[in-house]
Amino acid sequence: MMLAAAAIVVGLIVLVWSADRFVDGAAATANYLGMSPLLIGMVIVGFGTSAPEMVVSAIAASEGNPGLALGNAYGSNITNIALILGLVAVIKPISVDSGVLRKELPILALVTLLAGWQMLDGNLTRLDALVLGAVFAVVMGWSIRQGMTGGGDPLATEMVQELASHPMPLRTAVMWLVIGLALLIGSSRLLVWGSVEVAHFFGISDLIIGLTIVAIGTSLPELASSLIAIRKGEHDIALGNVIGSNLFNTLAVVGIAAGIHPLAVEPIVLYRDWMVMAGLTLALFVFGYGFWARGRINRVEGGLLLLAFAAYTLVLIQSVIAGR
Repeated sequence: MMLAAAAIVVGLIVLVWSADRFVDGAAATANYLGMSPLLIGMVIVGFGTSAPEMVVSAIAASEGNPGLALGNAYGSNITNIALILGLVAVIKPISVDSGVLRKELPILALVTLLAGWQMLDGNLTRLDALVLGAVFAVVMGWSIRQGMTGGGDPLATEMVQELASHPMPLRTAVMWLVIGLALLIGSSRLLVWGSVEVAHFFGISDLIIGLTIVAIGTSLPELASSLIAIRKGEHDIALGNVIGSNLFNTLAVVGIAAGIHPLAVEPIVLYRDWMVMAGLTLALFVFGYGFWARGRINRVEGGLLLLAFAAYTLVLIQSVIAGR
């Protein structure tokens, strides 16, 4: 038991550190290859900050732990919106100036509805994974097109400033890209093993572990990058981290996991966890799109998101107590 707990702690620490190195290396390498700053911000950073969820869920699915795979993906989405954006908005209201992000908000809402529809039969099959992969390819194609044509977008300007503030030689960038990826995979496997062992020891389901410890842990890169971005006044990067990560989680992370091994979906995932994720996504759409206060997530709305996260966590804790 102590060894498993230590594996979780060490796995999370290395996971967060390696994900940060991986994102820095990937962004710098893409910049040297001539990729536009907007495309780096939309695709590279979004992919990089979701890499922990992707690797953890893939390993969990391959080892026959569907609850951990789904819980990690959907729990991370809930954490990203309710905890991370809520905390960031309370610290400093988030201005949403990017036209690209405004377009991504309804896409995220539609993708979330697709995820719920696929789980109605209680299974995520390889056909479902293929559909998610196809939608992901379409979204990425659209993102690439936006990144190539939207040079004047505020997100592009913020990304230029961010890249300029962290200059990195190409050799160093490639080195951190490779090392970060290798440590990411190793630490994810350690985290999955420790989480499953702890869950079995305490009689807690893999799903709950995935929704709590693992989801929060794999969302730490988004938390760190969003806090740093908002401190620098890079509001669109802070929001873009979350939107991009949630799109990757819902489409790529779940799609890869279901493609590796079809996932049995417990009814509670749809009626509790997906409903919470969908409600928070709708709230993000309303807050971010600014129907009454255009393009701004204020402190009151951030506080509401934090309260929602606290209430959801309390429900999860009560479900564990009731299950004993």
